[in-house]
Amino acid sequence: MMCHSNKQPAKLAMPMLILLPLLLLCYGVGIIHCSTVHENSIDLQALLDFKQGITSDPNEALSNWTMSSHFCHWNGVRCTTTRPWRVMLLVLNGSSLAGQISSSLGNLTFLGSLDLSYNNFVGPLPPLLGRLKRLQYLHLNNNNLSGTIPDELTDCSNLTKLDLSSNSLVGSISPKFGLLSNLQSVNFGTNQLDGSIPGELGQLSNLEYLLLDDNRLSGEIPLSFFSLSSLKSLGLEYNMLGKALPPNIGELLPNLIYITLENNSFEGPIPASLGNALGLEILDLSSNNFSGQIPTSLGKLSNLEILNLENNHLVAKYNQDWEFMNALRNCTSLNFLSLAYNELQGSLPQSISNLSASLQHLLLTGNSLSGQVRHGVGKLSSLIRLGLGKNSFSGSIEGWIDNLKSLQVLRLQSNNFTGLIPSFNNLTKLVNINLSGNEFAGSIPASLGNLPHLLLLDLSYNSLQGYIPPNFVNLEQLIQLDLSHNNLQGNIALDISKFPHLTDLCLSSNKFSGEIPDTFGKCQQLENLQMNENYLIGNIPTSFKGLLSLETLNLSHNNLSGTIPTFLKDLSLLDKLDLSYNYLQGEIPTNGVFANATAVSLMNNWGLCGGVRDLHMPVCPAVTWGTKWKRHWIIIPTLVFAFISLGMSIYIIFLGKKTSRRPYLLLLSFGKNFPRVSYNDIAQVTRNFSESNLIGKGSYGSVYRGKLNQAKIQVAIKVFDLNIRFADRSFVSECEALRTIRHRNLLPVLSACSTIDNNGNEFKALIYEFMASGNLDTWLHQKHGGVGVAPKGLGLAQRISICVDVADALAYLHHDCGRPIVHCDLKPTNILLDDDMNAHLGDFGIASLVVDSTGQSGCSSSLAVTGTIGYIAPEYAQTVHATTYGDVYSFGVVLLEMLIGKRPTDPMFEGELSIISFVERKFPDQVLDIIDAHVQEECKGFNKVTVGAENEAYRCVLSLLQVALACTLRLPRERMSMREVAINLHAIKKSYILSCSCGSSHLTRPRK
Repeated sequence: MMCHSNKQPAKLAMPMLILLPLLLLCYGVGIIHCSTVHENSIDLQALLDFKQGITSDPNEALSNWTMSSHFCHWNGVRCTTTRPWRVMLLVLNGSSLAGQISSSLGNLTFLGSLDLSYNNFVGPLPPLLGRLKRLQYLHLNNNNLSGTIPDELTDCSNLTKLDLSSNSLVGSISPKFGLLSNLQSVNFGTNQLDGSIPGELGQLSNLEYLLLDDNRLSGEIPLSFFSLSSLKSLGLEYNMLGKALPPNIGELLPNLIYITLENNSFEGPIPASLGNALGLEILDLSSNNFSGQIPTSLGKLSNLEILNLENNHLVAKYNQDWEFMNALRNCTSLNFLSLAYNELQGSLPQSISNLSASLQHLLLTGNSLSGQVRHGVGKLSSLIRLGLGKNSFSGSIEGWIDNLKSLQVLRLQSNNFTGLIPSFNNLTKLVNINLSGNEFAGSIPASLGNLPHLLLLDLSYNSLQGYIPPNFVNLEQLIQLDLSHNNLQGNIALDISKFPHLTDLCLSSNKFSGEIPDTFGKCQQLENLQMNENYLIGNIPTSFKGLLSLETLNLSHNNLSGTIPTFLKDLSLLDKLDLSYNYLQGEIPTNGVFANATAVSLMNNWGLCGGVRDLHMPVCPAVTWGTKWKRHWIIIPTLVFAFISLGMSIYIIFLGKKTSRRPYLLLLSFGKNFPRVSYNDIAQVTRNFSESNLIGKGSYGSVYRGKLNQAKIQVAIKVFDLNIRFADRSFVSECEALRTIRHRNLLPVLSACSTIDNNGNEFKALIYEFMASGNLDTWLHQKHGGVGVAPKGLGLAQRISICVDVADALAYLHHDCGRPIVHCDLKPTNILLDDDMNAHLGDFGIASLVVDSTGQSGCSSSLAVTGTIGYIAPEYAQTVHATTYGDVYSFGVVLLEMLIGKRPTDPMFEGELSIISFVERKFPDQVLDIIDAHVQEECKGFNKVTVGAENEAYRCVLSLLQVALACTLRLPRERMSMREVAINLHAIKKSYILSCSCGSSHLTRPRK
């Protein structure tokens, strides 16, 4: 007879007198093993529904969730101790479960603890969890949950600990959470929550832990928070919060142990009252806008372990400003101290030697510190990381460095240190050494080869001489080695086959000679190999075919000969190859990296021919006896010319070697001081290219806003859609145009990323400085403003200033940057405005780079003549050549648009009527009828009654329209040059500033 049933006992068909003994046996303490009766069908069904929602259980966490055992004995389930048994706890954390959380869990009304953390659950949070009135602990952190946090959760009135961190939750935090009076711990960190922090959370008088880090929260910290005297941990880092902290925060929150506010926009001084929170162990205010001096009261925090104030505007110039350093000697538990990237000046105080003996991390990078490093630093014997880079320290580092026997990371880059590099004999734990950008001389000490744990060694940009020590082969753990920009010489005897983990090797700009060793090809992890600017000879080794991980290879400016090895095309990851300025000959391959002309540089190799069309190399002639002899007559004079050029190059290089830095090399790339940015970096800061980070779309891709952690600044990231025709060319055009030009009114490009994404697809992006005031088009035409843009208008003075900025930028491109550049797509959306409303010209995606003295481009690419309808010069309908005159025409149209407030594509302009002919008909007597309303209101008295010769605003408008019409004449050569335009506009601006009653104070601020 079976004891098993899915029905309630009262509904069993058999007589109760017969059933009762059987039930007693089934629920006895293991007397009889028979099919189990689950008398609580509600809890049973809720658990079964939960199991049904599981799509993956690789660890078999639910393997015993079967009907053969009672659900109270299932893994992760705990029940009440009395009958009828009800589920009290469901704990399945770290079980690698995947699927959706069933809403049926809301039927487990006796549930006191629900912990599904560290799994792979997806989908929304079930609102029915709000039925769990007895729930005290809810831990759903570290999953992939999405959607909003349901308000129904605030019905769980007994909640004491709530952790939803590390998911993908969106929306705002409900003020109703302030009703959960029992809450002691709230963690919503690492989600995508936005909006302000509700002040109602300040009603949670029992709250001890509040963690809202890594979201998109904005506004201020609610004042009500500062009444939470029980608060121990406050984590608000990586948000967009701001304003000053209350000066008495330390008295208001005396029990603080942990406060982290990094990567926000907090400002003002660091409150001295923080020294009254005597239990404080972690204080992280980094990457904000705090200013002023560092309070000495922090020295009262005897329990302080971490003090991170880096990347602010904190100052220390005089002796009294450094008193905080002496006060910190009382922080005997201090383990981590970072004051990097502030405005600290002068010499390090002697009191630095009095810091805690347990200090392991000392970071002072990126200040204006000078003089010699105090020998007292050597007393900090527990240091494992020391960062003094990017200052102006001088003198030798010997005498104190050898005492830091625990040191693992030493970063002294970009200073003025001199003398010899110490032996580091006592520093056997070193993992990372960066001494680049100093004035170290002499040879590389062989003792560096005795550091068994060394992973990164950067000695670049110094004045080192001699040879690479042979015992460097002992550095078997080495990942990156940079010896570039020194005066090292001789054959490269380094056997890098001994470096199985090496990914980056840079030996460029030295005096290395001889052939490239075959052993280089055995370093299979190598990704970046730079050996340019040396005297290397011979062929490219055939062993290079083994460099299957290679992404960048630069062998330019050497004396290499022979043919280009065809196996280079088989290196599937190779996306940047520079073999220029050598003596290579023969046919250029056409596959692999050679198929992309933008990824390959082969210039000044006189014997090369063929290749893809975009390389613009001569066609390889058919090989016959006649052509062989004919080729000799061509090659002989070419070689003579080559040797003359070589002699001149060697002379120039020899002169350049007298200094360890060679500025002309910096022209090869832009953003040299900006960190390299990977695809993963971009995906992270744009939150996987989320719509909420999208700030615009263009012809060839989308623009996202983000904050790069390495650079600690807001940036705009232009991601190219490579499925669009010519998008890849647009990327190349913009890189080529921007890498060698610098002007205050050109949009600053910080870095570029050309790689593959996580799916193996090609990926290209440009990183620009973020322009907080948006683009000109928004200011001219968006009546109600956008995000961060109020419904304001540009006054006449501001429009003058903007058009002067743009004219200056174009004049520079056309006349002053060496080889003239034609922008080809001038329009208001490509004119960006910074905080002070200064204009910056951007989007060089279709710029034409090669322009001769007549203003005629030598480029016949279809990109050269594309642009935006309404702004394209009329002559582009008959020619494939871009000209500077075309930019002048586009500028004239933009200037007209700025003055009359209508786009050239406005519906009113149809047939024969264009924006130009419209203004011509009204000029000069009826211009007041067509001028934008904001311009009319700029100055008092700007109306028809007072129009006359004495009205400077009216004369200014007429002058601007006259310039615009002169720019838009139909025949190109009748138009002004941009230099003439800029001169005229500067004169108009000067006259207006001096005479207009508005004054110059309106030149940069938007009107309210």
